[in-house]
Amino acid sequence: MTARTRRPAAAGTAVGDQAPTDPTPGRDAAEGATPGSATPRPLGVAPRTAAAGNAVGDRPRRASAAGSRRTPLPVAAVLALLGVLTALLGPAAAVAQAADYRYWSFWKGGADGWAFQQVGPAGNVPADGAVDGWRFVLSPDGGQDAPRPAPAADFSAICADTAPSSGHKRVAVVLDFGTAKDAPSGEQPGEARSLCASVPTAANSAEVLAAVAPPLRYDSGGLLCAIAGYPRAGCGEPVAAGSDSAAGSGGPAGKGDGGPAVGVIAGAGAVVLLGAGAVWQARRRRTR
Repeated sequence: MTARTRRPAAAGTAVGDQAPTDPTPGRDAAEGATPGSATPRPLGVAPRTAAAGNAVGDRPRRASAAGSRRTPLPVAAVLALLGVLTALLGPAAAVAQAADYRYWSFWKGGADGWAFQQVGPAGNVPADGAVDGWRFVLSPDGGQDAPRPAPAADFSAICADTAPSSGHKRVAVVLDFGTAKDAPSGEQPGEARSLCASVPTAANSAEVLAAVAPPLRYDSGGLLCAIAGYPRAGCGEPVAAGSDSAAGSGGPAGKGDGGPAVGVIAGAGAVVLLGAGAVWQARRRRTR
């Protein structure tokens, strides 16, 4: 019997490290290797052909390229829209902070003095013996930090000469027309007054006021603009800080000064919606 000799391993390869050859007939020929070639190929390892390399490597590169093209566009668009939003709201915020307003502030009198009334005159029904106070002011606050009526909230003194009557209540009303600085251009404030109203028990503060200080003037939204005919025109219009003249003096139309602010807010809302839409579309594309 002739002994079978072992073919020596390739240089630099230890004997026994050689991987078994692929016994599948015809595979070498199908994958580009010469049949009968002396070069063995490990089992289960795909040949490294140029076509296979391109097919495997191209997909990640295409996805990365697509991501690099799509991602900056919505981000840049959102940044641009935020810049527009800042440009729109910045001046408006500055104007709002710098503006004062002329209006009649509403107060409730008591043993401790004046407290800001939290509801409007139509929604407040004072009890018998109550004190309603009104002060015309030029103030940015529009609340409890606005100037209070100067006269005291003294019901006993104000209604001392008004006798009680059945089915009616007595309500003291204090009117403070403010200072010359508070007054619109061309008008002078009157002297403060303290009056006593005798009205039906169900009367609200607006009806109490109408009984003792006509004429009253309201705007189309129900805002009280004038008491006893003062002021003659205007209604809650903004005034530049430190200015002695109204920003608008055309009566209730002065409320139109708030128009640009409404436009700015609407524009800002549109910018926000566009930015949100861009982000949503970008996320939708990435999930495809």
